[in-house]
Amino acid sequence: MAPLPDMQAVTEIARRFDTAKAADPVLENAELGELLRLVPGRRALAEGLLDGRDAVFRFHLGGPPAAQAREWAELQRIWPLMRDGACRVVEPLHFNGDHGVMVVSRVSGTPLLQHLWKIDPARRAAILGPAARWLRQYTEVSEVWRPAKPGAWLSRAERASAKQPFRRLARIEAGILNELHRLARLMGKADWRCAIGHGDFHPNNLILRGERLTGIDTGGSAVMPVYKDMARFLVHMGRRGMIPSGRSYLGVDADGIAAFGDVFSLSRSETGLHLPFMIGCETLLRVETRKLKRGRIRHAEAMSQALLRDLREAGRDF
Repeated sequence: MAPLPDMQAVTEIARRFDTAKAADPVLENAELGELLRLVPGRRALAEGLLDGRDAVFRFHLGGPPAAQAREWAELQRIWPLMRDGACRVVEPLHFNGDHGVMVVSRVSGTPLLQHLWKIDPARRAAILGPAARWLRQYTEVSEVWRPAKPGAWLSRAERASAKQPFRRLARIEAGILNELHRLARLMGKADWRCAIGHGDFHPNNLILRGERLTGIDTGGSAVMPVYKDMARFLVHMGRRGMIPSGRSYLGVDADGIAAFGDVFSLSRSETGLHLPFMIGCETLLRVETRKLKRGRIRHAEAMSQALLRDLREAGRDF
């Protein structure tokens, strides 16, 4: 049985929607439907209609108002480049910053991770290349090379790992941190390939329909090392026991690493140092909570242990 929605939140979102409609002629004929997602104090998503088109209404509930404006600007930037073909983003339809309402097109299809769990395991690895190509199309026009800054990422990973509530995972993560410091030293004065990335590139933020992948939820877009989005995608699956190819390295799908390497033409140092480093950081940044089911914790332990084992060998040739 699905959990009951927060009725107080539903009422507040409906009130805000009515207020925005009364003030904004573009929203005059809009209709609000079912609440899709609620992150208390941050955002809410609801389905609906805008001028008869299926749409998703995103309500800004907290944090800097400029964040939603940046998300809108980013969608407008990338939409002309990814409006057609096999790799797309949702269409930006309307934005009212005064009322914290952003409207985008609603995409039909299946979130990619859900799709992977449903299909024959022998067919899963085939989706890794298209997912990597989606990210490549998103980042390619903004790619630049910048001096690597592993120290900033290490600091973030250390702060997150200190909050790890499970002792066995905390012990494994201490070893991972040691290896990340070693990789950071090996990088020396290397450059990182950076670009405006998705920011939260996990498989369920790609919607699959036929041969088409449409990216959603680009609110975290910013200039970052391209390896961060790759790591987000791979670690999100690994922490859940999803290894599409059945072959793992660094606790994640080995063929997935190869797919990103091929599509991005990653150099030896990118595949041997920078991506392993970011996979390690991403693993530590996603802190498990006591609310998670025991099966998820077991998967996280298995993935982190495999990551630590392979990190100990990573970078030995540099």
